[in-house]
Amino acid sequence: MEKKKEKIWVEAIKLHKTLRGKLAVAAKANAHTKKGLALAYTPGVAYVAKEIANNWEKAYELTLKWNSVAVVSDGTRVLGLGNLGPYAALPVMEGKAVLFKSYANIDAFPICLSCTDADEIVQTVKNISPAFGGINLEDIESPKCFEVEKRLEQELNIPVFHDDQHGTAVVVVAALKNALKFVGKKQSQIKVVIAGAGAAGYAIAKLLSKAGYRNILVCDRSGILHEDGDLPPHKRELAKLNKNSERGSLKDALRSADAFIGVSSPNILAAQDIRKMASDPIIFALSNPIPEISPQEARSAGCAVYGTARADLPNQINNVLGFPGIFRGALLVRAKKITDGMKLAAADAIAMAAEEKIPHGIVVPDAFDRSVVPAVATSVALQANTDGVAQQKKSSKAIVQELMALGLLA
Repeated sequence: MEKKKEKIWVEAIKLHKTLRGKLAVAAKANAHTKKGLALAYTPGVAYVAKEIANNWEKAYELTLKWNSVAVVSDGTRVLGLGNLGPYAALPVMEGKAVLFKSYANIDAFPICLSCTDADEIVQTVKNISPAFGGINLEDIESPKCFEVEKRLEQELNIPVFHDDQHGTAVVVVAALKNALKFVGKKQSQIKVVIAGAGAAGYAIAKLLSKAGYRNILVCDRSGILHEDGDLPPHKRELAKLNKNSERGSLKDALRSADAFIGVSSPNILAAQDIRKMASDPIIFALSNPIPEISPQEARSAGCAVYGTARADLPNQINNVLGFPGIFRGALLVRAKKITDGMKLAAADAIAMAAEEKIPHGIVVPDAFDRSVVPAVATSVALQANTDGVAQQKKSSKAIVQELMALGLLA
């Protein structure tokens, strides 16, 4: 294991040093001729500026705004490595921008901030928002990330999406839907235990509740969250999902549970914990790179469906299945925000993309399945119409035509 990690470390450093950044700006207009220069810049661009000054919404027709996303981080929660700061966050945000372009043909730009105060972050993002059609928040510590996202959603008229929260939640909801089909259990009858009450755990619990799951226990390091505890606001909200006022440790919570979703720490579960669960338990151990329990140990204890965040294991619960298509769909109809309905529509589309593999215990599509983004984008765009947040309602046919024009459908 150590040799493999060492090799990828060396190869990753070499790649980044060779490329000196994973992104570059490519000009669409030709400014190498007199006419080209006159049209792309002065004097022609002055008339374009006047058009937009008379009606700012023309920026969507005449500039890159229609297809651009800011990937914003303050570097306070970089991957699972903690507070590394904005410079260390830069290669991660570059990587995210590469995924936006590679999977959904969206022009995304890494914006790494030297401020960590919520007020400053909100104001900075508001100040740069005219250039962007959407904001993807990334690697911002909790609970600050909740406040930043909520305020930006209220104050901007473009989609704001904290992928560490909602991208993870969308893919988990999709995976759990298919896993229940595999084990033959009903959503209304199962008990779900979530380990981790940070950004991802909060969003997963909330979206599962929106999807109709009724028996959800969320645990932090102190154990099961309950309303009598001295809790910060976001944990108090999660404690309300504990309908039976259960108390105790994570291990207590697992008794008779049908599904475990871990977004916490490595190796916190053992085989005997899995054996306390209901028959055919579902285990999503998403701590990365080391999961809460290894697949071998989980399966030895009777685990029926196992998923992780790792690319070298089956059922990778990977955000790349969600955020490219979600933003693509939102941008296609100029959605003002991304609603819970749009997230659930995305989850359904992801689940459907893996439907044929369910009999083999595969509950999510492969990260490289090119059918996922257009399916998610279409579902999200149509749901935005239904939810009343689309500023340009479009039919299924129009959406398909635009996806074809973007090279996302043959």
